[in-house]
Formats: sequence, C-alpha cells, structure tokens
Amino acid sequence: MTQLATPTAGKQSRLGKRPIPIPKGVTVTLGADRVDVQGPKGKLGIVLPPSVSLAREGDTITVTSSATERDGRRLQGLGRALVASLVQGAAVGFERTLELHGTGYRAELKGRSLHLQLGFSHPTVYEIPAELTCTIPPESKGTLIILTSANKSLLGQVAADLRGVRPAEPYGGKGVRYRGETIRRKAGKAGKGRK
Repeated sequence: MTQLATPTAGKQSRLGKRPIPIPKGVTVTLGADRVDVQGPKGKLGIVLPPSVSLAREGDTITVTSSATERDGRRLQGLGRALVASLVQGAAVGFERTLELHGTGYRAELKGRSLHLQLGFSHPTVYEIPAELTCTIPPESKGTLIILTSANKSLLGQVAADLRGVRPAEPYGGKGVRYRGETIRRKAGKAGKGRK
C-alpha cells in the first residue's frame, strides 16, 4: 500500500519565499504586526496575518511564517502578495479601465460623482472614494472610464461595483465590462434553426 507524502513543517511557499524588491523612492516601515509603505503614489499600510513576519535585507523584504504545515505556506504566500501589492501601489500605482457598450450608454464625471447612463429610466450616481482617481478621456465620448489608485483592493472593489450596475449580457453584449474581458455570446432566438 502506497503512502501519501505529508507536508513537512519546514516547507515554504514557492511564491511566498521570493524576496520583494523595494524600488527607489519607496520607504518601508516594519512593525510588530504591521507594515507601512510610503512612495510617490501615496501612503499605505496593512496589519499582517497572524504568524507572518517580515525581515528587511538591504533593498529587499523576505516573508516567513511560523505556522505549521499547510497553514504556514498559505499564510506566507498571502503575506507576500499583500506586501508586494503595497510596494507596487506606492511606487507606480494600479489602473483599471472599464468600457461601456450599448446605444446611449455613457459616463460623465461631475466633481467626485460619476453619473452613468446605462439604459435605466434615471442616471446611476456613484461617489468616487478620495483615494481613487477617475478620468473619462474626451475622445471616448463617455464610453471609457479609467480608474487609478495606489490601493489595489479599493480599486478592484470600485471597478466591480461599477461593472455590477449593468454587467455585460451575453446576447447583445450591452453593459459595462473590463477592458480585455471576453463575453461569452449566445445566439438567442434568431440563431435557432427553423423547422
């Protein structure tokens, strides 16, 4: 009878053990259970998952976990992903582009309020958070929304909220979609063969 190999306590996550490089112009402050990062795009900080610790070696940060077996590898990978997102966000930031497809679908920015015309009887108003920048290129005629922020999780949440107002439907493709997103199209009634 063959025995399955059990993970050992000393095994590390393949991604979690990679050092995180610190770009020039970014300062990282390590606390007991917290890390703060400041750079050209802003200041960010998170509380680390339990049992995860960081160590700075020159211009790199290494992540280790004191938890045993699979939890150690899982938390080490999570900690590394979170800290790497903070460093990248503070250094260069993140960007997400949304496209509006449909007749009369357009977006208009009034101060910090984004007004969306998406085929409803009234415009949908969305308040843009202060940590996020929203731009609508004039040449797009209101069909493109470009969101930028240093905070990756906030950017993803706002983009998902805007897309959720009117997700792209599979028959005509109308709605809000991420740039590069592929919508699986359906034929509809017209695509059925006649008997």
